[in-house]
Amino acid sequence: MERRARPHLHGRHGRAGAGRTAGGARHHDQHPAPAADPGRVVRAGHRLGHHPGHRVPPDRQARLPDGAHPPPLRADGLARVHRDRSVLDPGRPGGGVGAGTVLRGLPGPRRHRVSAVVAERILAGERVVVLGYGASGRAAVEASRKAGADVWVSEAASMSPGSAEGVRVMDGGHRPEHLDGATRVVASPGIPESAPVLTWAIRRGIPVWSELELGARLCGVPFVAVTGTNGKSTTVEMVAAAMREAGLSARACGNVGYPFSTAAREGFDALSVEASSFQLRFVDEFRPRVSVLLNLAPDHMDWHGSIEAYGAAKARIFARQADGDVHVGNRDDPHAAAISSAAPCEVRWFRTGPPHPGEVGVAGGRVVAAFDGEAVDLGAPALTTAALLTDSAAAAAACLAFGLTPDAIRRALVAFEPGPHRGRIVAERDGVRFVDNSKATNPHAALAALEGVRDAVLIAGGLAKGVDLSPLASLAPSLVGVVAIGEAADDVADAFAGLVPVRRAASMDDAVREAFDLAVPGGSVVLAPACASQDMFRDYRDRGERFALAAASLGTPAPDDRPEPRRSDA
Repeated sequence: MERRARPHLHGRHGRAGAGRTAGGARHHDQHPAPAADPGRVVRAGHRLGHHPGHRVPPDRQARLPDGAHPPPLRADGLARVHRDRSVLDPGRPGGGVGAGTVLRGLPGPRRHRVSAVVAERILAGERVVVLGYGASGRAAVEASRKAGADVWVSEAASMSPGSAEGVRVMDGGHRPEHLDGATRVVASPGIPESAPVLTWAIRRGIPVWSELELGARLCGVPFVAVTGTNGKSTTVEMVAAAMREAGLSARACGNVGYPFSTAAREGFDALSVEASSFQLRFVDEFRPRVSVLLNLAPDHMDWHGSIEAYGAAKARIFARQADGDVHVGNRDDPHAAAISSAAPCEVRWFRTGPPHPGEVGVAGGRVVAAFDGEAVDLGAPALTTAALLTDSAAAAAACLAFGLTPDAIRRALVAFEPGPHRGRIVAERDGVRFVDNSKATNPHAALAALEGVRDAVLIAGGLAKGVDLSPLASLAPSLVGVVAIGEAADDVADAFAGLVPVRRAASMDDAVREAFDLAVPGGSVVLAPACASQDMFRDYRDRGERFALAAASLGTPAPDDRPEPRRSDA
């Protein structure tokens, strides 16, 4: 995720964080001894044995009342219990790690919607001030209006008359009087926590929500939430695809580009939610059925100030989880694993290599789950890069925890293709491929994008967000040159000084021409900036599109626009 550089003060209302327990004892997931062999791989159609009595624990009470619930949800893709008991069976609490528990013993999806009447009155009588009128702000305005609130908008920029129909607009800068009479504030993610307008709200005792929290208040269906430095969008899209393969109506939402507060009101059976650290900073009742922390690497240091504060913000994804919920962590990422181990609910793990018992991992280029002495083959995308396989393992672990079957997961992974700006070949000329990885907005993502690449020219630079770019130097053996752009051009050049030829460019057109001049036949020009984009471009999408246009002007656009077999974060 990328944002403009802004200061940040971590923390807010003194609420319990990652180490909070919920109702007493919590689950501790000890790391089992490594398995010498993950076991034989079960063929695609294998049905795992069902043990009598492995029932799903009762669902937690809804935060909002709703109407009568329809019968427990049954779907072909949901893991069933013995003799086709309903997915929701209140007879038994969840058990330990194993095939029975993962595929049957966890809370399954459930039609448990907030009724239209409740949704329309949840904010009735309240005056909600929405700070910022970007995509997130517009969604918050619409959701708050539908929930019965008197909605005002406070916007730093000037707004044309009528641009926010049905609400009062206060533009030209946030001022204290904009909060007069407010009973609740919904802050857009682009507004830093240190902004005076948020300080004023907190001092007045006005509750502050993010749009993510508003969505959680309106959401009456179970959801998976994913956070991390890289890989979020790819993982939530995979999870949503597996939900659909399971017969559920579902979609990816949140920071992936479709607001959670919008999707929460659209009648889906389940949701897959991408959560950024900016969105998580103002959550309170946000409680996913399954949460995922993919990884943790330095990013947004200009905002958070330290990797510890950044990690604490990410940890809020599981702060309200409790018994019956599951958190999925990355066993191979020490920083992320330390945070995940503190989750106040059951913790399950994925890894980049062969799975240990009870885990999901990667073996032989396939995603594999190791349960009950067997290795269950969960398939793999056609594009089998290391980074994409890791995201696939995380998504599979989350789906198993959610109650989906291996068959549904396998179908989703096999059919999956990454989205734009995540490793697509956008043009080719004289044997040189031009690869758009504009979504690689930090060094961790750029390193993943170049994994396995040889004879490449790297285009990098932009807004570094306070992050050290020197780790990029480890890419030098794979490169034949570097083109540095943007505010961080000097830092990029310093990272590669004396290692590979470095040139500077003032525009994307110039960068592509310089890179093509450095390139060798059979090699590639890779846009993997390791930085945010807003010093030169509207966002990473605009940056990638301009790269593609500049590359196409040199050569022939890639005929099938298929992803390059290496990617960044998603």
